[in-house]
Amino acid sequence: MKVQYNREDDVLLVHLSDDIIDYAQDTEGMIVHFSPDDRPVLMEILDASDFLSRLTKITDTAQTGDLVII
Repeated sequence: MKVQYNREDDVLLVHLSDDIIDYAQDTEGMIVHFSPDDRPVLMEILDASDFLSRLTKITDTAQTGDLVII
C-alpha cells in the first residue's frame, strides 16, 4: 500500500494495488477505483484534512469508550 497527499487539492490517495483501473465509483467524499474483477485499486479521499481531523477525533474518543458523533 502506498499513501500520497496532495496539499493543493486536499486529496489523500491510497494505492491499494498495482492492478489496472477499469472504472470508478464516486461516494460521498471518496472516489474508489476498481480493477476489471471489481477489486479496489485506488481510493481518493476528498477534503482529506477534514476527514483526517474527524478520524483523529474518533480515535481519541474511542480510547475513552465514549460514543462519537461526527
